[in-house]
Amino acid sequence: MDSKDNRIWKNRRFYKSFYYALAGLKTAYKEERNFRFHILAVILVVIAGFVLQVSLSDWLWLLLSISIVLITEVINSAIESVVDLATDYQKHPLAKKAKDMAAGAVLIAAIFSLIIAAVILLPKVLAWF
Repeated sequence: MDSKDNRIWKNRRFYKSFYYALAGLKTAYKEERNFRFHILAVILVVIAGFVLQVSLSDWLWLLLSISIVLITEVINSAIESVVDLATDYQKHPLAKKAKDMAAGAVLIAAIFSLIIAAVILLPKVLAWF
């Protein structure tokens, strides 16, 4: 048995892996409406953070929660694509289960992120009034 790895799809160079990762994010942005929605939310939160002059520790919490939402959204999209490939776009109870659970993970992350943003930003906004 030959121990040499002959898989031609394996990335042997770091820059190629990085390139494909960026291509995946570009695909998510172009093809996934919810990913674009989350990117818009990120932009609004970052603008609000600068306007409201949040502290460094608050920035860390905001960026952590934003990152978790974006990561779960990309993973959700990947799971949906693999399920669609495996089922040839046919309805199946296990496919529905996998897609629903992945979407649930995004929902949990989004709610967590919204709570973090509210705890950090709302007191600063209310202080204006």
